[in-house]
Amino acid sequence: MATQSDTANTHTPKASRRDFLYVATGAVGAVGVAGAVWPLINQMNPDASVLALAQVDFDVSSIAEGSSVTIIWRGLPVFVRHRTAAEIEEARAVPLSELKDPESDDQRVKEGHEQWLIMIANCTHLGCVPVGESGNYDGWFCPCHGSHYDTAGRIRQGPAPTNLVVPEYEFLSDTMVRIG
Repeated sequence: MATQSDTANTHTPKASRRDFLYVATGAVGAVGVAGAVWPLINQMNPDASVLALAQVDFDVSSIAEGSSVTIIWRGLPVFVRHRTAAEIEEARAVPLSELKDPESDDQRVKEGHEQWLIMIANCTHLGCVPVGESGNYDGWFCPCHGSHYDTAGRIRQGPAPTNLVVPEYEFLSDTMVRIG
Protein backbone atom coordinates (compact mmCIF):
# COMPACT_ATOMS: atom_id res chain seq x y z
CA MET A 1 0.00 0.00 0.00
CA ALA A 2 1.28 3.44 -0.85
CA THR A 3 2.02 5.85 1.87
CA GLN A 4 1.04 9.45 1.87
CA SER A 5 4.58 10.55 1.07
CA ASP A 6 4.68 8.33 -2.05
CA THR A 7 1.60 9.82 -3.66
CA ALA A 8 1.75 13.05 -5.57
CA ASN A 9 -0.02 16.01 -4.16
CA THR A 10 -3.16 16.28 -6.29
CA HIS A 11 -4.43 19.32 -4.51
CA THR A 12 -4.53 22.35 -6.83
CA PRO A 13 -4.53 25.72 -5.15
CA LYS A 14 -7.59 27.92 -5.55
CA ALA A 15 -7.24 31.02 -7.61
CA SER A 16 -6.74 33.92 -5.32
CA ARG A 17 -7.56 37.56 -5.58
CA ARG A 18 -3.87 38.23 -6.09
CA ASP A 19 -3.82 36.01 -9.22
CA PHE A 20 -6.76 37.91 -10.65
CA LEU A 21 -4.99 41.22 -10.03
CA TYR A 22 -1.86 39.96 -11.84
CA VAL A 23 -3.84 38.88 -14.90
CA ALA A 24 -5.94 42.07 -14.96
CA THR A 25 -2.83 44.26 -14.61
CA GLY A 26 -1.11 42.39 -17.46
CA ALA A 27 -4.15 42.74 -19.71
CA VAL A 28 -4.51 46.48 -19.01
CA GLY A 29 -0.77 46.91 -19.63
CA ALA A 30 -0.97 45.06 -22.96
CA VAL A 31 -3.90 47.19 -24.09
CA GLY A 32 -2.00 50.32 -23.04
CA VAL A 33 1.12 49.32 -24.96
CA ALA A 34 -0.96 48.48 -28.06
CA GLY A 35 -2.72 51.85 -27.78
CA ALA A 36 0.60 53.66 -27.56
CA VAL A 37 2.22 51.74 -30.45
CA TRP A 38 -0.73 51.88 -32.87
CA PRO A 39 -0.22 55.55 -33.89
CA LEU A 40 3.42 54.80 -34.67
CA ILE A 41 2.44 51.91 -36.93
CA ASN A 42 -0.54 53.70 -38.47
CA GLN A 43 1.55 56.70 -39.51
CA MET A 44 3.39 54.43 -41.97
CA ASN A 45 0.21 53.84 -44.01
CA PRO A 46 -0.19 55.99 -47.14
CA ASP A 47 -2.34 59.08 -46.73
CA ALA A 48 -5.45 59.85 -48.76
CA SER A 49 -3.62 61.86 -51.43
CA VAL A 50 -1.36 58.89 -52.21
CA LEU A 51 -4.26 56.45 -52.29
CA ALA A 52 -6.12 58.74 -54.67
CA LEU A 53 -3.23 58.46 -57.12
CA ALA A 54 -3.02 54.67 -56.87
CA GLN A 55 -5.12 54.26 -60.01
CA VAL A 56 -5.93 56.54 -62.87
CA ASP A 57 -8.60 55.98 -65.52
CA PHE A 58 -7.86 57.47 -68.92
CA ASP A 59 -9.96 57.71 -72.10
CA VAL A 60 -7.72 56.84 -75.06
CA SER A 61 -10.32 57.63 -77.74
CA SER A 62 -8.95 61.15 -78.27
CA ILE A 63 -5.42 59.95 -79.17
CA ALA A 64 -4.98 59.87 -82.94
CA GLU A 65 -3.19 56.92 -84.51
CA GLY A 66 0.55 57.60 -84.63
CA SER A 67 0.55 60.03 -81.71
CA SER A 68 1.01 59.81 -77.97
CA VAL A 69 0.17 61.67 -74.79
CA THR A 70 1.88 61.88 -71.45
CA ILE A 71 -0.24 61.55 -68.32
CA ILE A 72 0.72 61.55 -64.64
CA TRP A 73 0.26 58.47 -62.46
CA ARG A 74 1.67 58.25 -58.91
CA GLY A 75 3.75 61.32 -59.65
CA LEU A 76 5.39 59.66 -62.66
CA PRO A 77 4.97 60.56 -66.32
CA VAL A 78 3.39 57.77 -68.38
CA PHE A 79 3.46 57.54 -72.18
CA VAL A 80 0.24 56.36 -73.83
CA ARG A 81 0.95 55.74 -77.52
CA HIS A 82 -1.52 54.82 -80.25
CA ARG A 83 0.79 52.87 -82.54
CA THR A 84 0.35 52.52 -86.27
CA ALA A 85 0.26 49.13 -88.00
CA ALA A 86 3.74 49.86 -89.39
CA GLU A 87 5.13 50.53 -85.88
CA ILE A 88 3.62 47.28 -84.60
CA GLU A 89 5.07 45.28 -87.50
CA GLU A 90 8.46 46.95 -87.07
CA ALA A 91 8.49 46.05 -83.36
CA ARG A 92 7.46 42.44 -84.03
CA ALA A 93 10.09 41.99 -86.74
CA VAL A 94 13.03 42.59 -84.39
CA PRO A 95 14.79 39.33 -83.42
CA LEU A 96 15.04 38.95 -79.63
CA SER A 97 18.75 38.17 -80.02
CA GLU A 98 19.33 41.81 -81.05
CA LEU A 99 17.83 43.19 -77.85
CA LYS A 100 19.78 44.14 -74.74
CA ASP A 101 16.74 43.28 -72.58
CA PRO A 102 14.91 40.60 -74.62
CA GLU A 103 11.17 41.07 -74.47
CA SER A 104 8.76 40.49 -77.33
CA ASP A 105 6.30 43.13 -78.44
CA ASP A 106 3.42 40.87 -77.35
CA GLN A 107 4.78 40.83 -73.77
CA ARG A 108 4.60 44.64 -73.62
CA VAL A 109 0.99 45.13 -74.76
CA LYS A 110 -2.41 43.65 -73.90
CA GLU A 111 -3.90 41.06 -76.21
CA GLY A 112 -6.61 42.60 -78.36
CA HIS A 113 -5.21 46.10 -77.75
CA GLU A 114 -1.83 45.79 -79.51
CA GLN A 115 -2.12 49.30 -80.94
CA TRP A 116 -1.83 50.79 -77.43
CA LEU A 117 1.58 50.98 -75.77
CA ILE A 118 1.60 52.23 -72.18
CA MET A 119 4.95 52.78 -70.43
CA ILE A 120 6.40 54.75 -67.55
CA ALA A 121 8.22 57.64 -69.20
CA ASN A 122 11.49 57.39 -67.31
CA CYS A 123 14.72 56.26 -68.91
CA THR A 124 15.95 53.17 -67.09
CA HIS A 125 19.49 54.56 -66.99
CA LEU A 126 19.10 57.59 -64.72
CA GLY A 127 15.39 58.46 -64.82
CA CYS A 128 15.35 61.18 -67.48
CA VAL A 129 12.23 61.57 -69.64
CA PRO A 130 12.91 60.36 -73.21
CA VAL A 131 11.74 62.29 -76.26
CA GLY A 132 9.11 60.48 -78.32
CA GLU A 133 9.19 59.66 -82.03
CA SER A 134 12.93 60.14 -82.26
CA GLY A 135 16.19 58.28 -82.02
CA ASN A 136 17.74 55.66 -84.27
CA TYR A 137 14.71 53.34 -84.06
CA ASP A 138 11.86 55.90 -84.39
CA GLY A 139 10.75 55.21 -80.82
CA TRP A 140 12.11 57.21 -77.92
CA PHE A 141 15.46 58.88 -77.38
CA CYS A 142 16.94 59.99 -74.06
CA PRO A 143 19.07 63.04 -74.88
CA CYS A 144 20.74 63.08 -71.47
CA HIS A 145 22.93 60.02 -72.04
CA GLY A 146 22.00 58.74 -75.49
CA SER A 147 19.71 55.76 -74.91
CA HIS A 148 17.64 54.75 -77.93
CA TYR A 149 14.36 52.82 -77.55
CA ASP A 150 12.36 51.24 -80.38
CA THR A 151 8.63 51.51 -81.17
CA ALA A 152 7.87 49.01 -78.38
CA GLY A 153 9.91 50.94 -75.77
CA ARG A 154 12.71 48.35 -75.74
CA ILE A 155 16.29 49.49 -75.21
CA ARG A 156 18.28 49.12 -78.43
CA GLN A 157 21.32 51.35 -77.95
CA GLY A 158 22.94 53.35 -75.17
CA PRO A 159 23.65 52.97 -71.46
CA ALA A 160 20.12 52.13 -70.26
CA PRO A 161 20.14 48.57 -68.88
CA THR A 162 16.47 47.66 -69.37
CA ASN A 163 13.38 48.48 -71.42
CA LEU A 164 10.99 51.27 -70.47
CA VAL A 165 8.79 49.90 -67.69
CA VAL A 166 5.25 48.82 -68.52
CA PRO A 167 3.01 49.50 -65.50
CA GLU A 168 0.08 47.33 -64.46
CA TYR A 169 -2.94 48.37 -66.49
CA GLU A 170 -6.20 46.99 -67.83
CA PHE A 171 -8.74 48.02 -70.42
CA LEU A 172 -12.15 48.64 -68.84
CA SER A 173 -13.66 49.06 -72.32
CA ASP A 174 -12.32 49.61 -75.82
CA THR A 175 -11.53 53.24 -75.03
CA MET A 176 -11.08 53.36 -71.23
CA VAL A 177 -7.86 52.15 -69.60
CA ARG A 178 -7.07 51.93 -65.88
CA ILE A 179 -3.43 52.29 -64.91
CA GLY A 180 -2.49 50.94 -61.51
